[in-house]
Amino acid sequence: MRCGVDEAGRGPLAGPVFAAAVILGVRHGITGLADSKTLSAARRDALEPKIKKYAIAWAIASASVEEIDALNILQATLLAMRRAVEALDKLPSEVLVDGLFCPEIAIPSRAIVRGDSLIPEISAASILAKTARDALMVSLHSQYPGYGFDRHKGYGTARHLEALRLHGACEVHRRTFAPVRILLGETCRSTAIV
Repeated sequence: MRCGVDEAGRGPLAGPVFAAAVILGVRHGITGLADSKTLSAARRDALEPKIKKYAIAWAIASASVEEIDALNILQATLLAMRRAVEALDKLPSEVLVDGLFCPEIAIPSRAIVRGDSLIPEISAASILAKTARDALMVSLHSQYPGYGFDRHKGYGTARHLEALRLHGACEVHRRTFAPVRILLGETCRSTAIV
């Protein structure tokens, strides 16, 4: 049994990075699997319960903002991937990972560039990771309504950058990412001068 693994949220300025691991099996019967970035939010939301229902096993994990800032985004992503694989209730014989790098796990693994558009298990993992992360970012909007997390999900849009300039960084912003780091540096300088 092979397992697909993918992440969501490497690029945003805020929020954790998520990863999912999915074992589908030969006769999963789920149609329309594709790279989550190519699907509409409505299509991802429709596929998510089907994946959870028909997959042999699935798991979703994350690495926190603090882990991202401490380790760097690549290492935090690999940590989230490892956590997702280790959380599966069935042991896969092989792990197929979207991208260039594999997490350190005891199971044979292969990195596959564009795997999320080529391998159904990776596509399914991509969808689960993306829907889980998006749901968290929508929920964070109620805690931090000034940033628009429900719309841009933490990505560095013009609106998000403007909110950062207006309100400063909040607890869920990644301090090591350049736009946030620069803003914090400017804030510190202006505070020191005043």
